[in-house]
Amino acid sequence: MASATMTTTTTTTTEKPKVVIVGAGLGGLILGVLLERCDIPYTIVEKATVVKPLGSALTVGSTLIPLFEQLGIAEELYRVGKPWTHYYTYSESKELILAADFTLAQGLTGYKQYAIGRPALYDLLFNQIPSHKIHFGKRVTSINDNGDSVEVKTAEGSTYEGDILVGADGAYSVVRQQLYETLLKESKLPASDQEELPFGCICLVGQTRPLDPEEFPVLKEPVAEFKATLGDDNAYSWITFTTAYNSICWMVMLHLEKVTNRSTYNDKKNRTSENLEWESHAEATKAMCNETRHFPLQFGDGTLTMGDMFDKTDPDLISKVMLEEKVFETWHSGRTVLLGDACHKLHPSGGRGAVTSMHDALALANLLYALPPNPTTSDIHTLFSEYRSERYPVVQATFKNSQMMRKGTDKGLFAAFYRLMLKHLPTWLWKKFIERTVVDRPQAGFLEQVPTKGTVVPSVSPSALKARAVYAQKKA
Repeated sequence: MASATMTTTTTTTTEKPKVVIVGAGLGGLILGVLLERCDIPYTIVEKATVVKPLGSALTVGSTLIPLFEQLGIAEELYRVGKPWTHYYTYSESKELILAADFTLAQGLTGYKQYAIGRPALYDLLFNQIPSHKIHFGKRVTSINDNGDSVEVKTAEGSTYEGDILVGADGAYSVVRQQLYETLLKESKLPASDQEELPFGCICLVGQTRPLDPEEFPVLKEPVAEFKATLGDDNAYSWITFTTAYNSICWMVMLHLEKVTNRSTYNDKKNRTSENLEWESHAEATKAMCNETRHFPLQFGDGTLTMGDMFDKTDPDLISKVMLEEKVFETWHSGRTVLLGDACHKLHPSGGRGAVTSMHDALALANLLYALPPNPTTSDIHTLFSEYRSERYPVVQATFKNSQMMRKGTDKGLFAAFYRLMLKHLPTWLWKKFIERTVVDRPQAGFLEQVPTKGTVVPSVSPSALKARAVYAQKKA
């Protein structure tokens, strides 16, 4: 089910629709950047009072760099990113289990892969947004869609009105929750969307302060060192990732025996919709750090442990998170639409969560740009349907790929077999796998197109084609 059935009207908006974006994560920010470039009015509201540099590392390559080139921020990305080529997996006793070579990606696409700390990428995008268009400390308490417009009210008394509301507020999206409550009362919400987010991993994430390369020589390496370790006699795996600014991003994952959800896992007192995906729960976080600080690292003189990483990370920037995985069916209704983790939550092992969110934002921006002047309510509903039709199949495929990629660091017999299979995979088959991961390289149809590089032809983005046609018409 794409959305609830709705009655369309001929009510018109202003010449360009005003967009209210709830959530200033990576998806919300890139949507703001894109709307800024195509002169569509927007406002971003975020419940956090300050930007807190939570999170670990992510990889950025050919699936995003063409867009960053269009936006003129690729050089800045190269400055804060560090090229990476290989992913190494070891046993706790330091035996090399798997070396995955991603250098093929550059020849296939013309772009290197870069490792970048999530906070650095966040700052890069945040700096593109005019300060008066983003508002912090705005916790949404109510949403009213009257058919002609949508109104958002926040806890401290502010009201924001627009023609379109975008829920980019994460896995525990308030926008989604309120939208689904309305649809549930109308018996229009699929059963699967009424189920809680499932998870099979609990994770500590963080990033050290900048370190001395003399003390940590691994930081001198010209490429990012991405090393995963599988616990020998425990249910843990852990990962370290060096950055361009001499910090080390890290993750420690506890693999649960079976998939569960927050209601059954947590005590009632810990259940809250406030910042669930990145909340730094001090006591629980400290306990997990203490339990895992003796885990050995795969670099240095053989004496380094995860405890060294914890000690060199600011305590309030260490987070304990549940790695939920789910693709929701309902992405929009009325004048409200969802993007990113608000409608699909992917396991980070696939390295595609942030990329997928930003691709959502790009598709939305392309379709918003292609709207006719003074769009009707019917035009907006059509836009939302086209957005979901384009993105949902891609997200489903990415979701399945992420579930498979997580086997690289999972525990259990099937995961061990998966790693053995990868270790002996023929080069031609590995190349086919890489090709599938780099085919989605969308661009903004309303900006000058960047020439295609590499040997793999990018997939066709219907929203980009639509925006490109309007852009060409305006330039004619």
